[in-house]
Amino acid sequence: MNITDKILELKREKNACILAHCYQNVEIDEVADFVGDSLYLSRMAAKTDADIIVFAGVFFMAQTAKIISPDKKVLLPNKNSGCVMANMINKTQLKEFKEKHPDIPVVCYVNSTAEVKALCDICCTSANAEKIIKSLNAKEVLFVPDTHLGKWSEFQLKSTKVTTYPGFCPTHLKITKEDVLSAREKYPNSKILVHPECHIEVSKLADYVGSTSGIMNYVKESDEHSFVIGTEQGVVDRLKRDYPKKELIPIKEDLVCYNMKFNTLEDIYESLLHEQHEITVEKEIADKARNCITKMLEVV
Repeated sequence: MNITDKILELKREKNACILAHCYQNVEIDEVADFVGDSLYLSRMAAKTDADIIVFAGVFFMAQTAKIISPDKKVLLPNKNSGCVMANMINKTQLKEFKEKHPDIPVVCYVNSTAEVKALCDICCTSANAEKIIKSLNAKEVLFVPDTHLGKWSEFQLKSTKVTTYPGFCPTHLKITKEDVLSAREKYPNSKILVHPECHIEVSKLADYVGSTSGIMNYVKESDEHSFVIGTEQGVVDRLKRDYPKKELIPIKEDLVCYNMKFNTLEDIYESLLHEQHEITVEKEIADKARNCITKMLEVV
């Protein structure tokens, strides 16, 4: 059997579910039960009746799945799959940030560790950040760790001050204002779609700013033919596969999150075969982090 068939057989034998983020290598979709962004995969992790969850993503995503489903075994295929943004803040740095801005509710982006989520009031994703911030009915909120998503949300809401921690996504910050202006000139009939982790100067120039799923749904539902895509290459790859009659143009050729590409079909097979690279979270931290995530899911 080829590697794909071996994985599918193991899934049946072990009652396993494979979740894959849209930034993964596109061939992983062949074995995945669910493919999507962080919010969608969080929901699927909570709903699945599988005994084992194999999370083809990065560490914080698998950790979130474990927090939501503490009785399930959660595996990360490649233990080196981390997130640069999530690693920009730890519990000590968060406590210092909160001490500088006392008595202000804290919203944490899902791109964060369990220990950070445990110290925050509510979680959010790029798909629902504005809705989550608005739900707090506060004049000011703290937002960690992504300053750009926080500031874009502030710009959109206008009624809430969003004080941000200086974290960022290195991949999305490769996109510059000049890239958007150049794309506009080169492809005047194309819609420009970007992720809110981009610099706010980039977001303000785009035709649409949205999460991974938001960008993909925009292309799916739009009557337009041509789109310039301002997010990770995995999204472009899936859009080209799913909508071959539409023109999908990456705004830059090097928008690759290499940590997201660490997972391979071979990693998934070995992880599931040996049930290795299991994710564990200390109960006290998991309980507090789960409350942060549950509050988000209740709002959305």
